[in-house]
Amino acid sequence: MKAIDNKELEIALEALEKEKGIKKEYLMEQIEVALVTAYKNNYKDSENVKVVVDRETGETHIYSVKEVVEVAEDPVLQISKEEAIKINKQFNIGDTVEIEINPRNFGRIAAQTAKQVIIQKLREAERELVFRRIQ
Repeated sequence: MKAIDNKELEIALEALEKEKGIKKEYLMEQIEVALVTAYKNNYKDSENVKVVVDRETGETHIYSVKEVVEVAEDPVLQISKEEAIKINKQFNIGDTVEIEINPRNFGRIAAQTAKQVIIQKLREAERELVFRRIQ
C-alpha cells in the first residue's frame, strides 16, 4: 500500500523526540493503533485487523487476522484449515493467519490519521510539561 510520506514523518517524529521527549517508537505504535481504528471506522468494523507501518519505508500494511479452524463458520474471523494450508502448509487448527488486504483509498486515511495522532500526542506532552511546572 502507498507509504505515508516517510521523510516528513521521520522529521516530525525526530523533532517530537528531541523537543518533547516523546519516543519515536511509541509514536509509531500509537499511529498503528489509530490506523486500526481508522480502518474499522471506514471499512468492515467486525474484521479483526492488524496494521504495521514499515519503519524504513513508511509503507502501511493491513492484515486480516483469522483463526485456523476445521470448518470456518465465520469467514470474517476464521479460515478453514484447508484454506490456511494453501497459504502455508505449516498451519494447524488454533493458529493465527495474517492475510494482507489492500483497501481502496486507505493511504489517504492513513496519512490523515497519522497526522492526527502526532498532533494529539504533542498536545498531551505539552499538557504534561505544563502540569509538571505547576507542581
